[in-house]
Amino acid sequence: MTNDLSASQWREFEDRGYVVLGKLLSDNDLHALQQRIDNIMLGKANLDYERIEMQLDSKTGDPRDLGEQSAGFKGATLDYRKIQNLEYDPSFLSYMQQPIFRNICRRIYGDVAIACFRAMFMNKPAQKGTYLPWHQDRWSFLNKDPVITIWTALDPATISNGCVQVIPGSHKSGLINPEHNSGFLTKQQVAEHCLPERIVYLDLKAGEVALLHNHLLHASDVNRSDIPRRAFSVCYMGSDVRNDQGKSFNVIFGDQALSAV
Repeated sequence: MTNDLSASQWREFEDRGYVVLGKLLSDNDLHALQQRIDNIMLGKANLDYERIEMQLDSKTGDPRDLGEQSAGFKGATLDYRKIQNLEYDPSFLSYMQQPIFRNICRRIYGDVAIACFRAMFMNKPAQKGTYLPWHQDRWSFLNKDPVITIWTALDPATISNGCVQVIPGSHKSGLINPEHNSGFLTKQQVAEHCLPERIVYLDLKAGEVALLHNHLLHASDVNRSDIPRRAFSVCYMGSDVRNDQGKSFNVIFGDQALSAV
């Protein structure tokens, strides 16, 4: 595994708001993470489920029908939509702490301690999944906007199974709908900024990784295939970020970093 991006990759990220880094997981490591997340969903993992937020997928594909996202196990099923706080799982934490991710964070944030806002599994089960409307990743309850997300495909991500769709260069526009707490666009803004001819589908092989700017407009469809679309998404940020209650977040790189041991 290479431990840094090339100059051309950085130029592409700065210009387009995303760059595909290629396959950063060996076949064995990929299989281990696939098995680990399945074991977590099935309640077979040896971890504290009360520290993990879990959300069941909707049965209709409509985001208004999603289950509650809250701490604790919701039953043995592979139909979870989201599992968050995976920095508490040693397998996923070890992957999050790869040197290439530290070097990316150093380029973006400087030589400071790095925390994660969220380390989450995102899932679109076969022939299911929930539509994710166009939005930018931002959270109004944070004192600073985190800049980057590392998105790892645990399965092939294709148009048919609901891969991420992006609008290249849209991160340069800043926040398009700052009035929305989570950056979701209005119908009028979607019509203006998300023209069909501008959409790029991030078609990734299992084990491939994309670096995304959090202000890059993105969305994803339901899964219309027989292959699940499992992915691991980590939003990295400086450890000085606080929420509106003054809470800090888990350090991933730095003196106070969590241990994967």
